Amino acid sequence: MIPAVNPALLPLFVVVPLLGAAALVVVRRRPVEVAVMLGAPLLVALGALWLLAFHRTVPVLSHAVGGFSDVLAIPFVSDTLSAVMLLVTALSTLAASVFLVLTGEARYRFVPPLVLLLSAGVNGALLTGDLFNLFVWVEVMLMPSYALIALTGTWRRLGIGRLFVLVNLLTSTVLLIGVGFVYGTAGTVNLAALAGAGGEDQVTAAALVVVLLALAVKGGMVPVHSWLPRAYPATSAGIMALFSALHTKVALYAIYRIVAVAFGDELPFLTVFAVLVLATILVGAFSTAAATRVRTAMGHQMVTGVGHILLGLVLLTQLSVTAGILYLVHHVISMSSLLLTTGALEHTYGSGRLDRLSGLARREPWVMAVMALGMFSLVGLPPTSGLWGKVGLLQASSQQITGGDAVLGWAALCAVVVASVGSLLGLQRVWRRLAWGEDMITYRPDDPTTGRGEEQPLPDEVRVPRRLLAPGAAMIALSMALFAGIGVVLPSIDVAATDLLDVEAYVEAVIG
Repeated sequence: MIPAVNPALLPLFVVVPLLGAAALVVVRRRPVEVAVMLGAPLLVALGALWLLAFHRTVPVLSHAVGGFSDVLAIPFVSDTLSAVMLLVTALSTLAASVFLVLTGEARYRFVPPLVLLLSAGVNGALLTGDLFNLFVWVEVMLMPSYALIALTGTWRRLGIGRLFVLVNLLTSTVLLIGVGFVYGTAGTVNLAALAGAGGEDQVTAAALVVVLLALAVKGGMVPVHSWLPRAYPATSAGIMALFSALHTKVALYAIYRIVAVAFGDELPFLTVFAVLVLATILVGAFSTAAATRVRTAMGHQMVTGVGHILLGLVLLTQLSVTAGILYLVHHVISMSSLLLTTGALEHTYGSGRLDRLSGLARREPWVMAVMALGMFSLVGLPPTSGLWGKVGLLQASSQQITGGDAVLGWAALCAVVVASVGSLLGLQRVWRRLAWGEDMITYRPDDPTTGRGEEQPLPDEVRVPRRLLAPGAAMIALSMALFAGIGVVLPSIDVAATDLLDVEAYVEAVIG
């Protein structure tokens, strides 16, 4: 019997990391910083597990903060989908935080509190029940992100960081304008009160499209996607793992939530949306082959992952939404593993450039094994969780062919298959450059000031420390566990899709 959850406890998912961040600004003791930095996401993960168990009997929990009426208060709303997202983002944050501690980046002034502040913004965005507070929590996410870019990463962050700031400032402005338009047309920004509004009123639908457009840019959707594989790799590997799991996935979660609640199956822009999503799948996959750095290749894989996740909304069936959510969970885990493993290589050998690394299959067999499994997962091969996400999307596409829009179904099916081949070719190129070739006898680590360090002899004893490999290995082990235990995990994902599409239960819990 799962103890009842008091809805008034939902704000603790935000309060705990906020208090941790505030405490670390004052307390500058290394053991305390490590304990709080790792303890906060662990507590969030445990709380998310509790919510998941409780949502088996109570589909939706809602709490209005502030003592105002439902449409004026700050709503915190939890269902199975938000609980799943809280869990997977907390686990990714924990793995990235461990990596930051091991590489020494957590020693930089304010990095631990900034990571916790970012986590608080993510949790708030996942639990919020209205569009204005979504904007607020997104800004809470972004403010520490700007500082983290300035504090960590390679010399390239100095120029590329401006791109990240510019894109997010512009999209945040568009997001706020869109929220204002929604309020002006519908008289509310509460998601529950907006249920079905997008299909009933064209003006409100146009205002909601502005909000979705801003979120799509933040997520990295074609055609406004090129900033992502340029900006993210300029940060450190640990911070890029955080951004990959948190920034893009929160934007995609918000798109899922808004479309399901406000539009339902009445998408007025379905054709344009479908074309852009299919283009995102293909462009990201085939751009991977042009990458000159490992993490740039991962940036392009993030783009194609965005397309796969949003394909669930294009097809918009119970099966497709379930597959989209499953793919989202898989992508957070697998991308975290690859980025953290790549980060271990960069930290040891001083560079992530493909022309500076070779022969690692002989020198670093365990590292390359973890990377191979991560790449298998992105392509959709066993024994990783990526297989089930791809299979689900292919099944949903086939279902569309036989029982819906055959043209859309065939286009989706072909895009997924062709993109899988493109990803396989691109990642195989990255793997071949890293794994084979001559043994490295020299290495040229990136210089923080000039960007091109002096060539140095590579001592034979230099190896990736096992502790640095542990976070990435743990995440790919989790991916393999999802593959093996899909029969246990899939029912919860299916319930998450059902809760998302069951707007009546959401509305009843929030505004009665």
